[in-house]
Amino acid sequence: MYEPSHLRTFLAVSQTLSFTQAARRLGLRQSTVSQHVRRLEDVTGRRLFSRDTHSVELTEDGEAMLGFARRILEVHEQATAFFAGTRLRGRLRFGASEDFVLTRLPEILEGFRHDHPEVDLELTVELSGTLHEQLQAGKLDLVLAKRRPEDPRGELVWHDELVWIGAERLRLDPDRPVPLIVFPPPGITRALALEALERQGRQWRIACTSGSLNGLIAAARAGLGVMAHSRGLVPPGLTRVPERAGLPELGKVDFVLVHGRRRASAQSAADALAAAILAAGDRLHRRWTPAARRRAGGDSVSGPEADT
Repeated sequence: MYEPSHLRTFLAVSQTLSFTQAARRLGLRQSTVSQHVRRLEDVTGRRLFSRDTHSVELTEDGEAMLGFARRILEVHEQATAFFAGTRLRGRLRFGASEDFVLTRLPEILEGFRHDHPEVDLELTVELSGTLHEQLQAGKLDLVLAKRRPEDPRGELVWHDELVWIGAERLRLDPDRPVPLIVFPPPGITRALALEALERQGRQWRIACTSGSLNGLIAAARAGLGVMAHSRGLVPPGLTRVPERAGLPELGKVDFVLVHGRRRASAQSAADALAAAILAAGDRLHRRWTPAARRRAGGDSVSGPEADT
């Protein structure tokens, strides 16, 4: 009833919210992506995406299909591996950026370890800039991290907006430098935040520097300052800084998978883990349905409805 190729296409569109980006990820024509989605909608008898010339959004039925699609594909792949009699082996050096510390990435890695118990998975958690450097130096086989929108490297997992966040009670004095909570260099969000403030001509000062996301969150919750962060990954207890604060726009950011130099002993395992992350990419960040936004009363990103 549900064709696996159609489900994979559906997941790619749901994660990128773009038929064009999904086509690039899957190596398909955009017309083929549209056809797959249309056939899946015909089978379900429901509209899965609300789309026009400017945007693509999941409907409530589309949100429900996410979980079903993931489970169907997981069982399909497990059955294929079982009857094919193939078992992955080797050492896989995987790097994930600090952004994913509080997400459901551990669940994805746990599922990978369960399906491929003979792969020795080594996890490195670091800043995105540092991970890209280690990948270039041949110290990692696969990286899940941020990149700048103009950077061509990597396979897109999802596209997001950077926003300013802080404690709800925080108030910024327009006559004083903006207190910043930042990762150390070569943090990508740090660089983008400083560039945006410099373009605006706004003075700033570093209120907290930490290589740990938990350290930055603690400082932000204490009201020490503001930090630039992915809109889809805003931690509980922090909210977007209102526009009346006058902070500059930060622009967009991509989260990507990047393969390192192809080591024969790690290539198959790296491909398998990349496929697992791409299939479950929507589980790595909060996705807000229009109904959830209405219940929350706007752009607030804390609270139980945010997690889907």
